[in-house]
Amino acid sequence: MSESKDYCVFIHTNHKQWIGALVAQYAMQRNSAFADRFDVRILHHRDYPFFQEMEGKSFLRDGYERIWRNDDLQSFTPLRFMPPQLMNYQGRAIVVDPDIFAVGDVWELLTRDMEGKAILCRPRSGPKWWIDKCYASSVMLMDCAKLTHWRCEEQFRAMFDFQLDYMDWIGLRREPQGSIGLFEPEWNDFDKLTPETKLLHNTRRLTQPWKTGLPIDWTPAERFRLFPPIGWLMRTRRRLLGDHALLGTYRRHPDRNQERFFFGLLKECLDHGIVSEDVLREEMGRDHIRHDALEVLDRTPPLGPPGDPLNLGWRQSKAA
Repeated sequence: MSESKDYCVFIHTNHKQWIGALVAQYAMQRNSAFADRFDVRILHHRDYPFFQEMEGKSFLRDGYERIWRNDDLQSFTPLRFMPPQLMNYQGRAIVVDPDIFAVGDVWELLTRDMEGKAILCRPRSGPKWWIDKCYASSVMLMDCAKLTHWRCEEQFRAMFDFQLDYMDWIGLRREPQGSIGLFEPEWNDFDKLTPETKLLHNTRRLTQPWKTGLPIDWTPAERFRLFPPIGWLMRTRRRLLGDHALLGTYRRHPDRNQERFFFGLLKECLDHGIVSEDVLREEMGRDHIRHDALEVLDRTPPLGPPGDPLNLGWRQSKAA
C-alpha cells in the first residue's frame, strides 16, 4: 500500500474466494474516476498465522459452541477488523467482502461526510436487525483514528476464551453507543442490481454466480429465532454427519444480469492479465469456481462503460 495515500479499500478473502477478491479489486478501480487517489488492497487469510493456530478449537458463536474450520467458505471474516491497525489508525478505509463488486464510484463513499461517526454501514436484514440490532459489517467505511480499540488478533482469540461472541463482534454490537452511522443500502446492495446500486453484494451464498453447481462448503446458521426447531435440526445434522453433509449444491443466481456482471468483470480480468485461464482451470479443479466458467465467459458479452456496465441506459451520479 502506498504510504502517501490516506484512503484505502481493503478486500478480505481466503483461498476459496480468492478469484472473487481479484475481480472485486479490479471493479473498484475500473469504475472509479479517482482510482489514482486511493489504494485497493487484498487481505488474505493465509497471511495471518493466528487463524491456523485455532484450527479445530471451540469458539462462541450466537450463544453456542462451534468448531473453527479454516477451510470454511467465510473463515476470513475476522479480518474485517484489521484495516485500522494496518492504516496505523490514520485516514479513511473501506472494508468489503470478496463477493462485493463496485458498480458505482467508491470514491464517493471514501470521501463522504461521516458526521463524526467512527463507522458507516447498513443494518443487517430480517431478524438480525429487528431483533438483535446487528449491523452489516460486510461493507464498512471507517475513520481509523476513532477505532484504536480494534485489535483483530486479540479479539479473535477472545472468542476461543468464550469472552466474545462471534455474532456480537461481527454485528458491531459491542461498539460504543453513537459511534455508528448508516449509509444508503445501495452501498451494500444485497443481491440487488439496479440503476441506484453502488456496491453489489452477492450475499446469498447459495446463489453466488461463480459457484453454481459446486458442493456447498459453508457452515449454515444454527439459530433461528422465528422457528427454533430448524436450529435444533441443523445442529444435530452437523454433530452427527459433519459440517457440510446433506447441504446440496450451489444454485444459479435468479438475476441473470448479476451473473453477466460478474463474468463480464472476470472476462476483463483475463484480458488484462489479472487472472489467467490456467489459474481459472486450477480453481475449477479445486471446486472454488464453477466447472463451466470458461463456457460462461465465452457467451458473456462485453461490459459497457462505468456507470452503465450492462448497457441498460443507467446513469450513475458522479463524485464531487
